[in-house]
Amino acid sequence: MTAIEVLRYLQQEIHTTVAATADREGRPVTCAIDIMAADEDGLYFLTAKGKGVYTRLKETEYMALTGMKGDDTLSCVAVSVRGKVKELGGEPLPRILDKNPYMKEIYPTPESQKALTVFQLYEGSGEWFDLSKKPIERFSFSFGSRKTEPEGYRITEACIGCRACEAVCPQHCIDFTTIPAVILAAHCLHCGNCAEVCPQQAVIREGAK
Repeated sequence: MTAIEVLRYLQQEIHTTVAATADREGRPVTCAIDIMAADEDGLYFLTAKGKGVYTRLKETEYMALTGMKGDDTLSCVAVSVRGKVKELGGEPLPRILDKNPYMKEIYPTPESQKALTVFQLYEGSGEWFDLSKKPIERFSFSFGSRKTEPEGYRITEACIGCRACEAVCPQHCIDFTTIPAVILAAHCLHCGNCAEVCPQQAVIREGAK
């Protein structure tokens, strides 16, 4: 899947997400955010200007969010996104409301809709995580000017092929046909077991901590 396909899945198939912003002391605050639109330029959502999340978005210009779809954990797809946001104001509001008419039941009149403003998450990175697949499926993506950076674990040239990590890998996603062995990143849980047991300390973590 491409980044835009993941963003549209988040909007169309998941829609409601849990978003996190930071308060003035740097502490995380969560709230529910509906993703109203998605395109090659990012994600779009709205909020009322009187809400605390509006103030936090204006002050930090950054947010993270996660949405999930599935009946239970083992049938679940999760999409997480983090990145920069900017306020677009009221100009896109009529188009957003036409695409999401349920909002007109919450803010039914033009006068009440004046409280609303549109934000765009325009640059960011994220992760697709699908537990319904066997083995699991995961990949990272980015949009805007952000570049996708490797995340997870990698086996270095220090590997001697001892296979000490084989028994502790829950997804059996380490390829031992070469030395150094190779972690199949698309199926890795990022649990870190391989790094813990490697006698050569040949497994390193990359990307976000």
